[in-house]
Amino acid sequence: MQIARIFAHQVDLPLVESNYQWAQGKSVSTFDSTIVGVETKCGLVGYGEVCPLGPVYLPAYAAGVRAGLKELAPHLIGLDPRETVKVNEVMDFALKGHPYVKSGIDIACWDILGKFTQLPICELLGGRFGESVQLYRAISQLPPDEMAANVAKYREEGYRRFQLKVGGDANTDIERIEATRQVLSPSDRLVADANTGWTLHEAIRVVRAVKHLDVYIEQPCVTYEECLTVRQKTDHPFVLDENIDSLHALLRAKADKAMDVVNLKISKLGGLTRTRQLRDLCVATGIAMTLEDSWGGDIATAAIAHLAHSTPESFRFTSTDFNSYVTVSTAEGAPQRVDGRMKASTEPGLGIEARQDVLGPKVVDICE
Repeated sequence: MQIARIFAHQVDLPLVESNYQWAQGKSVSTFDSTIVGVETKCGLVGYGEVCPLGPVYLPAYAAGVRAGLKELAPHLIGLDPRETVKVNEVMDFALKGHPYVKSGIDIACWDILGKFTQLPICELLGGRFGESVQLYRAISQLPPDEMAANVAKYREEGYRRFQLKVGGDANTDIERIEATRQVLSPSDRLVADANTGWTLHEAIRVVRAVKHLDVYIEQPCVTYEECLTVRQKTDHPFVLDENIDSLHALLRAKADKAMDVVNLKISKLGGLTRTRQLRDLCVATGIAMTLEDSWGGDIATAAIAHLAHSTPESFRFTSTDFNSYVTVSTAEGAPQRVDGRMKASTEPGLGIEARQDVLGPKVVDICE
């Protein structure tokens, strides 16, 4: 089996809530998603998706995915897509860095492997743990009372875990955390995610001000060193996200006791192959995980579901159903939220069928 063609489609994903806001006034209303396809000489086609949260979040941007695919694809023609580690080694040699560019190809190769073996990806990643995966809802940054109202609304829809977007004015963020915690039950989980938005002194002030509340603190500052300092000054459970972008970063953070939970985003790490390495290390060393991606629609959600469902339940802090945030469906068979939970498909591979009428024309098409 050999790769014969690598192609991509560009799809706009408008938001159900019209606008999504996070730290430091950053916002987006429509996500620019790249649907990546890998086609073999024998006719099997696998799909992946890469959807950066705009160019102001991580070192990734949507047009960069398409440009990077044009660089990578010629090096991958003729490889066996079932050999996912080898494909990743070739990608890393051909293009230094830019893991988000590689993620869609890697996911598509896993989709092909699943279709070839007639197994869902979660079984290839280790097995299916539990009946379903519990989800969180990200709460866009708004005035405190509006965020609390949104938390209450989504709680009625079945969510029991919430990621509160803070990282703005410290006084307002304290009010946001207090207001939202009040509308939750003691068993509900609340994460105050600053997305690197606080300076060090602001972060320390906020964690001290909410010391009496049951809340997780996520990625308060830009640098790892600043986050470690905050971690050492609070008793709150601590989550790292943006700083954990490689296996080496995870090993350093583990050695420093820098977090209790880590957020593993598939495209941030370069695909399912690399994310699985970090996932398995976390399980072996006792670190719980948020298992998700930077954003996306049906195909990204399917990949998240397989990664999460193949992770032992005690280490699944939470995951995300990104396809419920957007108004456009790009694939049939994608996981659908039910009472704040979702399941990975039992069909081969990702278990999805791309909606060709939605994908539109190819914007990248590299073949032999």
